[in-house]
Amino acid sequence: MQEQLDDIDRKILKMLEHDAKTIAKHIAVALNMTKTPIYDRIKRLEQEGYIKRYAAIVNKEKIESSITVFSFVSLEAQKGHLMDDFLTLVKEFEEVVECFVVGGEFDFLLKVVVKNLDAYYDFAKTKIATLPNIGVVKSAFVLKEVKDETAFPLL
Repeated sequence: MQEQLDDIDRKILKMLEHDAKTIAKHIAVALNMTKTPIYDRIKRLEQEGYIKRYAAIVNKEKIESSITVFSFVSLEAQKGHLMDDFLTLVKEFEEVVECFVVGGEFDFLLKVVVKNLDAYYDFAKTKIATLPNIGVVKSAFVLKEVKDETAFPLL
């Protein structure tokens, strides 16, 4: 069983979430500690799976224009193996950047990023609509992104 996070671990995680390139020396200074125990804690947090990976957050507007669409998907039948099949197939679509199994009116919520409305139409028609057991797909188009945060709220 994994150990509980103490206050220092949480502070380290918060700093790394804000900037994954923060070096142990800077964290140590900020926490009034020496570098070695900070480095050891970071390694432990990685080994125990608290830190899954490090990534660069790309400025989407600098790359190319795109739209974000939330697709709410319901299957015709909610049998376990059919849901698993859907998840396996949808993971292969590069346009799907996040996928959630949800309760309520729909079975899945997909966050889809594409170049434009035509690209979303092609995605919906040639990929999502062709999957087995698809019942209903409803879409919500993002007009303005108000908050884009990747950090988990460490309470």
